[in-house]
Amino acid sequence: MKIINEFKAFALRGNVVDMAVGIIIGAAFGKIVNSLVSDVLMPPIGYLVGGVDFSTLQWTMKPGLMGDAAVSIKYGLFINSTISFIIVALATFLLIRMMNSLKIQQAEAPAAPPAPSREEVLLTEIRDLLKNR
Repeated sequence: MKIINEFKAFALRGNVVDMAVGIIIGAAFGKIVNSLVSDVLMPPIGYLVGGVDFSTLQWTMKPGLMGDAAVSIKYGLFINSTISFIIVALATFLLIRMMNSLKIQQAEAPAAPPAPSREEVLLTEIRDLLKNR
């Protein structure tokens, strides 16, 4: 029973929950980026380089014969994955850079001067009264 309570305390800490949310959002973001690369970016790039569909590019080492699967290196899919990685890395970099700049701006914001203590207020009033005499 002790180990279950320890695990519950671990799983419900803020860091673990934040990390889980980040992983879920990251997985969804990965799907969006894969669709962006496969469906939006690669067709025009393929068109510009001569009508090539990168997802079908492969080097067949052994053709499939009599029901055997072909042995091939699918370098077109590798190109798509590489472009997806670069886009994800760039987006992550820009997001972290933006967050860091916001943290710096918050740190640089001048703090409001502390309110004078009651003693200082009284001394200021006494000074002003003596000055006006």
